[in-house]
Amino acid sequence: MADSLALVLHHDEQALGRAVELTLDADVATKTHVLNLLRRVVDGKTNDGPDIDTSQALALAREAKASVERFNGLRVLIVVGRHAS
Repeated sequence: MADSLALVLHHDEQALGRAVELTLDADVATKTHVLNLLRRVVDGKTNDGPDIDTSQALALAREAKASVERFNGLRVLIVVGRHAS
């Protein structure tokens, strides 16, 4: 965390203070995380957007099932020399 505080030599003190506060709130006390949040604070971007209920938005219409036969068929095509792509 001392490395993070040394960033005050290159960045605005208040922006760095806000980034450190956000980092400690997230329980991720790393210099990389402080730098990431510092960039967001400087750019004016925040995570204060609206909450999205993803449970309905990402619901599957049809649940996927494993298809071993399809996988084996693709392996045969690759061995023969034809790629599946």
